Parts: sequence; C-alpha cells; structure tokens
Amino acid sequence: MAALLLILLKGMLIGFSIAAPVGPIGLLCIGRTLARGHKHGLVSGLGAATADALYGSIAGFGLTFISGFLVDQQVWLRLIGGLFLCYLGLRTLLTRSAGPAAAGGHHGLLYAYVSTLCLTLTNPVTILAFAAIFAGLGVTADHGDYGAAGALVAGVFLGSALWWLGLSAAVSVLRARLNPILLTWVNRLSGLVIAGFGLAALASLALQRPMG
Repeated sequence: MAALLLILLKGMLIGFSIAAPVGPIGLLCIGRTLARGHKHGLVSGLGAATADALYGSIAGFGLTFISGFLVDQQVWLRLIGGLFLCYLGLRTLLTRSAGPAAAGGHHGLLYAYVSTLCLTLTNPVTILAFAAIFAGLGVTADHGDYGAAGALVAGVFLGSALWWLGLSAAVSVLRARLNPILLTWVNRLSGLVIAGFGLAALASLALQRPMG
C-alpha cells in the first residue's frame, strides 16, 4: 500500500509538471475563467487532465496498437488541432465578458470540457512522453504491474487537475478585481494568442511537406 501511495504521488508530480507550462490550453482556461467564471475555467482544465490520463493509460498499460496508430496519424490530428485552435481563438476573441456575477449553464460547461479534451487529444506525441517517463520509473503494465500503472495514471489525472484547480481559482480572484471593459480586452488578447498557436501549428505542417 505504501509503495502504491508513493507511485500515486509520483504520478501527481508528473501530471502537475505536464499541465503547468502555459500553452494554448492554459490560455483557454484563463480566458474562459475571465469571461465566464471559475467553474468554466476549472471544467476546461479537467478536460485536458482527462486527455492526459487517457494518453497515460495507453502508455502505462502497453496499448501499443493504439499508440502506434495515433502517432502515425499525428499529421491529421495536428491539422485538426490547429484548425480547432483557430476556431477557439476566434470564438474567445469575440466573446464578451459576462462580468463577475455571471454563471454558466450545463451546456456551456459540457462544451468547455469536451473542447479541451478533444484539443489535448490532437497531440498524440504526449503518449511517447508518458511511455518514456513510465518506463523510466519501471511501472508499466508490460512488466505485469497493473496496479502500479493504474496508480501512476490516477496520479497523473489528480496532479493535472490540481494545477487547473489552482490556476482557475487564482484567475477568478483576479477577475473579481477587473472591470468588464478590461476583462473584454484581456479576453480578446488571449483569443488572438490562441489563434496564433493554431496558425503556427498549421504553418509547421505546411513547412514539413516535401518540396515537389
């Protein structure tokens, strides 16, 4: 039991470390927290945490046929992800802040969760990172240790979720101190940056195409 707890804590550290660098998902979480409130930002982050746990499960339980297929299709997935980022950036850019007292409905929360889940899943190279980390720790199901692999994956989700909980809570405190006009402009800036990430992803794919 103590060994599994230690593995769980290691997984939490991995999940926290993977989630912490601010990229398009982080900006999306920040933008949604500013525009719609703490709940929308947290649910958006939980979508990303779920995707991390799914990819961690594929790597940890040795599902090589799934990981191989996804990595082989990474060009198409990155294309979809780049286009989706452009769409989300434009949507964020055009979203007006609803003010500190705004509350979102269940439909909006479901969209927030599913959109970040799908967006995070468009980066299948994450599987390779998890596979390397898990193999380095010696806790993959390939070695017959399903309990340890499961504890590590659960830790990854909890660590990632902890980061998104802290980020959305901190941004919601800032949100309460900003007026609606400033919130709208911050939202527009985050939308531009998110769309920029999407354009950069599409440009990188175009540059990778062989010259005729």
